[in-house]
Amino acid sequence: MNRAETIASIVAIVNRVIDDKGEKRVAVTASTVFLGGELPIDSLDLATIVVELEAITGQDPFKDGFIEFRTVDDLAALYS
Repeated sequence: MNRAETIASIVAIVNRVIDDKGEKRVAVTASTVFLGGELPIDSLDLATIVVELEAITGQDPFKDGFIEFRTVDDLAALYS
């Protein structure tokens, strides 16, 4: 999966999480900040996003410990 495909997958997962919470969607781009920004998600939602992304890609960049990331692009880079 290339980076653009990974970003598209992240955007789809984020939108589904937002919909499931009954929150209003916001535009999600590569530069969108996960926590503390416009997204109506919390750390538990972010963990859900990471788990689903691992299931899609078959990769676990966090197997050796947490790697800091802030944006959609930062997370996509870990899986690309």
